[in-house]
Amino acid sequence: MIAITRYRVPAEEAEDFAGQARAVLEALSACRGHRSGRLGHAADDPDLWVMVTEWEGAGFYRRALGEVRMILIPMSARAVDEPGAYEIVA
Repeated sequence: MIAITRYRVPAEEAEDFAGQARAVLEALSACRGHRSGRLGHAADDPDLWVMVTEWEGAGFYRRALGEVRMILIPMSARAVDEPGAYEIVA
């Protein structure tokens, strides 16, 4: 499964946000079931960021969120409220 979370980050907070996101990705990479993780921002909207992670299954993803919640919570305030967990079908 893949998890996609988009964030709205003002330009003046981008550097701090990117550092937080890198720390979250590093912590997630140590979690069981993690396959990959990336951070990016939109080419046409630099205030829009995205974190994409891939997991062996939804259960691994949900457990990992619990394990890293202390460093993830500060970033969550910037998350766009939309579904983010997707089962791969093709």
